[in-house]
Amino acid sequence: MSDELSLEPAAEIASLSFDEALAELQRTVAELEQGGLPLERSLALYERGVGLHERCATLLGEADLRVQRLLERSSGALEVAEARAGEALD
Repeated sequence: MSDELSLEPAAEIASLSFDEALAELQRTVAELEQGGLPLERSLALYERGVGLHERCATLLGEADLRVQRLLERSSGALEVAEARAGEALD
């Protein structure tokens, strides 16, 4: 990736890992905080930042569900029951 952030479509955001999305979100915020950008670039960065934030929030929510779904077997071993965001916990 070049020094300038790419403003790829939302489909590309959906393929990012949590760490990748968070790092790009931090770079996006830093660029916006520097100021002096043309309005269109600022708007594009802001929109990208919203998408990156949503990706991070989704991945954190899924991770939280996985942790909540850890079940203790009778032998004391832990087992992960797959869960998706939006599912009710039993």
